[in-house]
Amino acid sequence: MEPAEKHLVAGLDDRNRGFNRLVELMLSEGSYRAVFRYERTMVVSGYFVTQAEAINELIRLLQQRGFAQLRSQLSFRGGTYFGSREPWVEYPDPGGTFVSARGFFRWLRRLVGEGARFRA
Repeated sequence: MEPAEKHLVAGLDDRNRGFNRLVELMLSEGSYRAVFRYERTMVVSGYFVTQAEAINELIRLLQQRGFAQLRSQLSFRGGTYFGSREPWVEYPDPGGTFVSARGFFRWLRRLVGEGARFRA
């Protein structure tokens, strides 16, 4: 089955690494379902009447898995490529920006390591 639309989704993954991936919006019997694949992760929304509802549900599911600072942009509709002509849609993080403990300690290690290099 060919996707009805493809949206680019970008943000931070559950390990605080930047990413961007195409999300396929599949149309089946008048309903849309969003399919997201990233490394070993696959997230699929339920079926919704509109594309926006399917994307919103997908974003909510990604946020539950620790993804943050998410945004999306329409990239393809049918065979038409939109490039960067379409605006980005920003999705606020639930409860504010979240930085995992692993991400914080990675940042702290880099900060201390860079400080040590500059003192030498």
